[in-house]
Amino acid sequence: MTAGTTTALSAGTWVIDPAHSLVGFSVRHLMVSKVRGRFTDFSGKLVIGEDGSASAEAEIRIDSVTTDNPQRDAHLRTADFFHAEQFPVASFASTGFRVKGDAFVVDGDFTFHGVTKPVSLEVEFLGVNPGMGNGPVAGFEATTVVSRRDFGVDIDMPLPDGGGVVVGDKITLSLEVEVGLQS
Repeated sequence: MTAGTTTALSAGTWVIDPAHSLVGFSVRHLMVSKVRGRFTDFSGKLVIGEDGSASAEAEIRIDSVTTDNPQRDAHLRTADFFHAEQFPVASFASTGFRVKGDAFVVDGDFTFHGVTKPVSLEVEFLGVNPGMGNGPVAGFEATTVVSRRDFGVDIDMPLPDGGGVVVGDKITLSLEVEVGLQS
């Protein structure tokens, strides 16, 4: 892929295959470890124009969050954190693509918790494969770090004796995405 264009992907709409993709996150817990989670209900697409231009968009159902801890997951869905009832969907819409060394960056607008902010996803293109009889597939891995406070998730639970906080501010978002070319 090159800045603003893609040369390895044929023109068309490439749709995320959720069975072979992951949308995850991690955050510091008690200042010494990380809690990792993922969303199980998401969709998205990458559109490649005949001229090689590209655009991407995605949606995540917030109530599909799981950290493999039902009590914590229920708390994450409340107004203390994600407020999934009021803000059921997070979304991303690209505003540009650019080269960064051997990888590339997808800039875009990320909307979460009712707040839209620009983010930049560091993306590694993993290649294209002819697929398993349903057309070509391509793979990408992407990460970005956001501040939960920037998106209005401002719960502060300080630890006793000034030892930091229960939940860190910086959230690492990680995507492992397989897309298939739609016919």
